[in-house]
Amino acid sequence: MEIHTYRSVWDAIADSPEEAANLKLRSLLMDAIKAYIDQEKLTQEEAAKRLGVTRSRVSELVNGRISKFTIDKLVNMAARVGLTTRLTVRREEVVEVG
Repeated sequence: MEIHTYRSVWDAIADSPEEAANLKLRSLLMDAIKAYIDQEKLTQEEAAKRLGVTRSRVSELVNGRISKFTIDKLVNMAARVGLTTRLTVRREEVVEVG
């Protein structure tokens, strides 16, 4: 049995480094929006109104349905409630596994 080590869960489940990077960004955005909802003590209906989406979309967000959201949509939702986004791009050392 071979043991693999990954930098994140997204690296472990993604089919490519590009997909892992996308999943990481979406996850960070979703976490920030969920934290906002929790801090404001919003119901899903109240959150939906503020975020400009349906209540079912808020449910998908709080339940971690990452495949349902694009980076663009999450950035727009965050901006609607006053959350700013910042992206840092840097070169990471590549680690060969296997």
